[in-house]
Amino acid sequence: MDKYKGIHPGIVLERELKKRKLKKAPFAISLKEYPQTLNEITKGRRGITPALSLKIDKALEFEEGTMLVLQAYYEIGKEKLKLENRPNLSLLRNALFWDTDIEKINWSKQFKSVIKRVFERGNEGEKSEIIRFYGIEKVKEVTGDNDQKISLKILDHVKTS
Repeated sequence: MDKYKGIHPGIVLERELKKRKLKKAPFAISLKEYPQTLNEITKGRRGITPALSLKIDKALEFEEGTMLVLQAYYEIGKEKLKLENRPNLSLLRNALFWDTDIEKINWSKQFKSVIKRVFERGNEGEKSEIIRFYGIEKVKEVTGDNDQKISLKILDHVKTS
């Protein structure tokens, strides 16, 4: 079970069905589920519900709750990834990102837009959080500031060159 933690349970299910030489559509029908539902799960586009987990566990002779536990570990992994790959949102005003849902920003792909916006409209605390999150070199690269202009009172103890 440990080796599957964090992997979408649909991928584990797909592997198990192949191993047992079972086709998805007949398997889904045997569970009294739509084949499309099972297909969406095995593609990782849909999660497994407790009811479906019980059906799959019984059909494949897994310990009861196996698929649901895998789903839970997958969801936990997704949430951890979200938290690790974004700045501390409590330090950024929602008004700074008035035109978008701050929860849906891809902080790694949209770093240029985020840095530009914060350095154009943000306060000192917001700027310091962006510097902490992205690093001073990346901020300098985006803002085009190769001088010492990015000096914040809060970060006077940090060397920026």
